[in-house]
Amino acid sequence: MSDSPKPPRSHGRLAIRPTLQPRELMQDTPQLAGAWTARVITLFPQAFPGVLGESLTGKGLKDGLWALEPIDLRRFGEGKHRNVDDTPAGGGAGMVLRPDVLGNALDVASVGTPVDRAQWPVVYMSPRGRPFDQAMARRFAGCAGMTVICGRFEGVDERVLEEYAVEEVSLGDFILTGGEIAAQAMLDATVRLIPGMLGNQDSIEDESFSHGLLEHPQYTRPAEWRGRAIPEVLTSGHHGKVAQWRREMSEKTTRDRRPDLWAKHLQDSDGKDGA
Repeated sequence: MSDSPKPPRSHGRLAIRPTLQPRELMQDTPQLAGAWTARVITLFPQAFPGVLGESLTGKGLKDGLWALEPIDLRRFGEGKHRNVDDTPAGGGAGMVLRPDVLGNALDVASVGTPVDRAQWPVVYMSPRGRPFDQAMARRFAGCAGMTVICGRFEGVDERVLEEYAVEEVSLGDFILTGGEIAAQAMLDATVRLIPGMLGNQDSIEDESFSHGLLEHPQYTRPAEWRGRAIPEVLTSGHHGKVAQWRREMSEKTTRDRRPDLWAKHLQDSDGKDGA
């Protein structure tokens, strides 16, 4: 027998990437080459993966279907205390993230990523941004990955947003203390659309917003609970009638609860009919 060491076994199409965060934050998980990747610039890298490490998104993360790379903004801070912010030009309350600090972090985050923003968007979670919706989630999921900036304090120096063609995205008309929670919500909505993430791909087609309507009501066993029975049509076994009922209930729910969505749905339907 030979005493020469055996060559290491192949683990398939694994990707090699630069370390963008402290070693203790790296997860010992495989990453398939070309896997959808989120690079998150944050002052709190320990907040990730957070809830993204649980359930289906967590399983996909462990299986290498997607990758999460937190980047600690504090590492790029200035001076002895690693300062990342300064007072607003023109005066006012609060602090603003410095362009040189954030710019250096974005330069590191861009290593190995496509230059084309259509393939790799850079997103800043901001209350003044475009509202996040299902269509945007589908667009992001179709990219190679994305970089997400989690803001703090009074915001980010505008020059950074201009220099790096940053897309501002809002989760709604409310204010959070930082962008980390919003980023996790946006990433959850996005990565679940990656092929292979969900066991039943049909569930994506049937859920709210997929066809411009809210989802129909859902029921399961027992057939009767506290005097409330499952609608008879759902237990009839007639697939055509079930589909019709679900469509009618989706329309009714959308019309009653989201008149804005209903108006857009009618407008889009008229446009298709007139095409």
